[in-house]
Amino acid sequence: MNDYIVRATAGNAQIRAFAAVTTNLVEEAREHHGTSPVATAALGRLLTGGVMMGSMMKNDTDMLTIQIQCSGQIEGLTVTADSKGNVKGYAFNPDVMLPAKNGKLDVGGALGQGVMTIIKDMGLKEPYSGQTILQTGEIAEDLTYYFATSEQVPSSVGLGVLMNKDNTVKCAGGFIVQVMPFIEDEVLNKLEANIQKIQSVTSMLDNGHTPEQMLEQVLEGLDLEITDTMPAKFYCNCSKKRIEKAIISIGKKDIQEMIDEGKEIEVKCHFCNTAYKYSVDELKELLKQA
Repeated sequence: MNDYIVRATAGNAQIRAFAAVTTNLVEEAREHHGTSPVATAALGRLLTGGVMMGSMMKNDTDMLTIQIQCSGQIEGLTVTADSKGNVKGYAFNPDVMLPAKNGKLDVGGALGQGVMTIIKDMGLKEPYSGQTILQTGEIAEDLTYYFATSEQVPSSVGLGVLMNKDNTVKCAGGFIVQVMPFIEDEVLNKLEANIQKIQSVTSMLDNGHTPEQMLEQVLEGLDLEITDTMPAKFYCNCSKKRIEKAIISIGKKDIQEMIDEGKEIEVKCHFCNTAYKYSVDELKELLKQA
């Protein structure tokens, strides 16, 4: 099944909802970064949350960045998404290894204490930025808390990544359900009861549930209406040209030192780990532009 995001409303537009299957893009991130199982789960959850939150934005040029800085061994995570279902990201320490906790990958333990910052660049003078303290480090609860405190939108976020025995990604996905300020108590109570009785995201995905079927469970009895679907993918817009700009920005002195070493250099993109090589002659050209 290809990765995609579903957008929906329910309860007479008193609820808006998003759900996604992200198995392929999380596996692609794992392949790019060689992440350990717990780092794959952490990054996979954040990529899934990020790609759904990106799809909430209106304009083609809008960009969303989620940064986590934390005390745990993973050290931090960064994910960037656009409004068209493209997402990319990386873990600061992709090799983090921790024992399982209650038979599950210990994402909260890998993150520890920390701060989540969400930056939305909507082409205005100043990007919008909201910051919250990590609640559990399990990411779904942290995003739920962010929506409630920074955006004043009561939400429920479910995210899951399930690994195969060989540490590849078996399935990944999630949902975000948000309630409007004018929601009736009856609708809210029904939604809360549903959320308490649904299986975990990983169980639903493992049972072959599509994003639509996940929302049918979460919004059971609330007149779910799917409004649209969009493909989701791991996509990095890096290029040799873009990395050149980064090299030029470090300044003449450092570029000259690289030239003096007389060896070609290799620069890797943080987001997708693609390596770009620059010969001494190319560095001399960049020195002229610096």
